[in-house]
Amino acid sequence: MYLEIRNLSKVIKGNTILSNIDISMERGKIYGLWGKNGSGKTMLMRCVCGLVFPTEGEVYINDKKMGKDISFPESVGVLIENPGFIEHYSAYENLKAVASIKNIAREEDIKNLLDFMGLDYQDKKRVKKYSLGMRQKVGIAAALMENPELIILDEPINALDEESVNKVKELLKLHKERGALIIVSCHDRYEMEQLADEIICIENGRITRHINMGEQGKDWSNEKE
Repeated sequence: MYLEIRNLSKVIKGNTILSNIDISMERGKIYGLWGKNGSGKTMLMRCVCGLVFPTEGEVYINDKKMGKDISFPESVGVLIENPGFIEHYSAYENLKAVASIKNIAREEDIKNLLDFMGLDYQDKKRVKKYSLGMRQKVGIAAALMENPELIILDEPINALDEESVNKVKELLKLHKERGALIIVSCHDRYEMEQLADEIICIENGRITRHINMGEQGKDWSNEKE
């Protein structure tokens, strides 16, 4: 998996949301998008996964151009903003419905993943009665259950307790080790440092810094929240 974003800009009703984004990403790494609300992080994620087309520029995945060669990444798991569910289904029924589209995730894998996330697959409670944290867990499970090559998670640890946050970290580490390319946004500075191999700072729709967390001497403590 190789992702390349070339000179990407997005303008909506005269407002520039993203401007001249150029970046390359490779498999087996976690890339963190850092910036305050409205900086353009979510819009960039939407462009990468094909939910939104850029006003200018291109997105290439494994040398295939989004919007020309492919409409969506061929293997992707996505959690962007509030996850959507069939409200009168249980968590297990929701994941089974999604899994039936591609027939990749096995029934046993879905059960094990829900169990790992602290959700009982036998629980018949409807998702519409779930708390925000429980809905977030189901959304994460839906994004990861097919072991996609590209994983895009917007604020995945939002509303989760400490135990669940640690479980998400463990899952992302496992997916990174199997070679997935992972893009994640997170507003918590400490958790971002723990999650990401590289941090991309975005302000007013522009990349202001690209930090390799593995290099000595890198300090991003002066970045804006």
